Order: sequence, then C-alpha cells, then structure tokens
Amino acid sequence: MSTTDTRIPRLVIAAPASGSGKTTVATGLMRAFADAGLAVSPHKVGPDYIDPGYHALATGRPGRNLDAYMCGPERIAPLFLHGAAGCDLALVEGVMGLYDGASGQGELASTAHVAKLLKAPVVLVVDASSQSRSVAALVHGFASWDPEVRVAGVILNKVGSDRHEALLREALEESGVPVLGALRRVRAVDTPSRHLGLVPVAERSAEALAAVAAQAAQVREGCDLEGLLALARSAPPLEAKAWDPAAALWAGVPQGGTGGHNPTTGPHPKNAPVIAVAGGPAFTFSYTEHTELLRAAGAEVVPFDPLRDEALPDRTAALVIGGGFPEVYAPELSANEPLRKAVAELAASGAPIAAECAGLLYLARSLDGRPMCGVLPAEARMSERLTLGYREAVAISDTPLAAAGTRVRGHEFHRTVVEPGAGATPAWGFTHPARRVEGFTSGGVHASYLHVHWAGAPGTAARLVAGLPGR
Repeated sequence: MSTTDTRIPRLVIAAPASGSGKTTVATGLMRAFADAGLAVSPHKVGPDYIDPGYHALATGRPGRNLDAYMCGPERIAPLFLHGAAGCDLALVEGVMGLYDGASGQGELASTAHVAKLLKAPVVLVVDASSQSRSVAALVHGFASWDPEVRVAGVILNKVGSDRHEALLREALEESGVPVLGALRRVRAVDTPSRHLGLVPVAERSAEALAAVAAQAAQVREGCDLEGLLALARSAPPLEAKAWDPAAALWAGVPQGGTGGHNPTTGPHPKNAPVIAVAGGPAFTFSYTEHTELLRAAGAEVVPFDPLRDEALPDRTAALVIGGGFPEVYAPELSANEPLRKAVAELAASGAPIAAECAGLLYLARSLDGRPMCGVLPAEARMSERLTLGYREAVAISDTPLAAAGTRVRGHEFHRTVVEPGAGATPAWGFTHPARRVEGFTSGGVHASYLHVHWAGAPGTAARLVAGLPGR
C-alpha cells in the first residue's frame, strides 16, 4: 500500500429505496462540482458496472466500485483512497436502499456499511412525489436507525411545485437533518433502461453527454453546492493506507500460486506479454483495478472491440472478455467471422482466456441462434428470468486464473441461459447461497457467469500473467 492524504472530502449519496433518483443526483453533483473546477473522484457501492460509466463521463476519471462483499470490508478504505488520490472531493453513490446489504448477511456490503467504513457523511435522496409531512418521519427513521451512520442532509427529488417544496421543508424543520436540495421533475435528466438497468455510456455517448449535462444543470439550480461541499469537508481522516496494485499482487502470491513471480511496480517492460481486453459497446463491464493489476504484474494491456476489430492485437498472449450486452449485438458479433476464428484459434493454442458472463456467451457455439466463437460446447439464449445475487465459490481444478480449491466471492447478473450450464470440468463449485457447479474450463479457457472483483482475489491477475511465455 502507498501513502496518500487520508483527509479527502467525501459524501455518500444514498436513498431509502431503489428508484429514488440517487444515480441522477450523484452523477449531476459529480459533473456540477467538476465544472466548478474541482477534481472529483467517483465511486459506486456494490457490483454495478453501468453507473460508474456515467460517473466517469461526468468527472473525467475512472468510476470505481466499493464492494465490501467481493473485496472484503478491510479493503474498502484502501481502495477508496487509491481511487481518490489527489482529488478535491469524492462522491460515493450508494446501492439500493441505505441499509440493504448482501441477502441474509446483515449490513454487509450495504451503503450504510460502506459509509461507516469510510467515515463519510450521508446525504439521503428522497422521492417526495407522493408525500408531504410524512417525509419527516421517513428521514427521522433512516437517520436514527444506526447511530454510527451520519445522515447529515436530505435532497428532495421529484418535487411537484413550490407549494409542495414548502410543505416538505416545513415538515423537515424539526427533524434535525437539513435540506440541501430540492429538485423538480425534469424529463431531460432521464436515462433509458432495459433488461439489466441503464443503457451503458458506450452505447449512447452523445445522448449520455446531454443527459449528464442536464443532470448537472438541475442540481446546480436546486442544490446547495456550498453546503454540500462544506459537509464533505467535515469528514474526518481515514486510518488507512491507499491500496496499491503491485503490493496487492505480492500479498496475493501464496493464494494464487504464481510460482514465485514477483510483480513489477513500474511500467510494463519491453516485449511484455500482451493481454487483449475486450471492450466497445458489447463488452462494457469491467473494473478499473483489473487492468491496474495486470499491468502491475508485468503485462501490456491492449483493448480491442469485437464489434469492429477483425483481428486480435499483435502478440496477444492471453485474452480477457468481461461482461456486457452481447445479446444486444449478437448479429454484429456473429458477422465478424475473422475475429471469431482468431479467438477460436487462440483457445485451441492453449493460451489463457478469462471470460465472464458476456465473455461466456461469446465463446459459446451460438447466441440466440447466431454463430459465436465455438470455443465452448454450449448454446446461449435470452431468458425471461433474471439471475441476480452474490455467490461464494471454489475453483474445482487448476486453471490460469485460480488453483484448485481457491475460494472467491463474486456476483451473478444476467437474463440469459447457457445449455449445458457446466462443462465436463466446471469452472466453479458454488457453495452459497445454493450448491451447484457452473462454467467451463478446458486448456487455458476459464469461462463462467461469475463476476469476480480481482482486488478481492489479487492472486488471479498474478497467476494469469505468471503463466504467460517469458514470465
């Protein structure tokens, strides 16, 4: 871990429930403060990939996740300090309702849990569209539920009129929680959704820019930015050191079984092995720390777009295909036959291929009847059923990503089905919340629906790079 300033001004933007408008408010605040000349560090509680894309668009910095389930509570403050280093302000968007955490595990991974780990003031975004005086009871309940959670302000969202706002403010006067903003209903700030949430930034860049600008204009008009900044500056120093990818890799070596490989802290060496990472509109789900870990381990990371690139990057020694929406782009992915063949040839050579969720679908024989890479003996299709939740898993066999017996915590989030659901040698044995096997391993391929945050399992990146030629 590296030393950094631990007095970073910070706020957690939370809500009583999903759908209250916290993404709109958080993104608008990020852009408004960035437009005012502040260096703003954006963060998101939980495993969500899409909101951080909007955060990045608003701030010009990578959107980072703070997931206490997948990464462990002990890493939340270090990861936060790593992402926020050198910034004037950090804004953390919550997940679901303030106190909603991992199912059946109390406060773990909830917004409240992360706020306590960060010692951060909480601003509660309340959908006031169908209430007036009752808002005071709602805010009082959330503010008093856990004395360690400092609910220090309220932003009223979807306010109907000046009269409605006056009633709400009057009701909240005796709550002891100040109103730091009141926002009207504005259609221009809305962001379209589909089967897994918001449409990612990479798929609608021009419209996304306009939406973020509108969100910033709305919060500038309706929020007390000076009051919010003063509140952020009231956060105390954190008793932690910033997470460092190279140090994390070295600490993870015994777990990952990298055979004594010593990760580098500098830029990748000349002729470093190339790891190609899928991107573009079809593969938008990734955590920034994955690339940082791979580079710290000595790899050269080169992005490519399976929708447009007909060949893998030069000298590709390994391939990482994360999550996204290949089902939306199945015709285009299928039509790019040269790249599909290149991926199949790489797999046949035994080179490491790490595929999560969307990557799993892309490696299948077909997706909704359209030919894919044909690396896996499986067919994929869309489904009406949403599979969603945290998972505990154990690696069933040795692969380029994990030694047999390695335990990880991950997350599933998809509306697709792969048949069969597991190969002859599955990738994982799920141990919680239900026991089953899942995914495929063969040669260098490790493909699964399970999303894993590598900051919580640093041996993954170390092991992947250490197994490449020349390492």
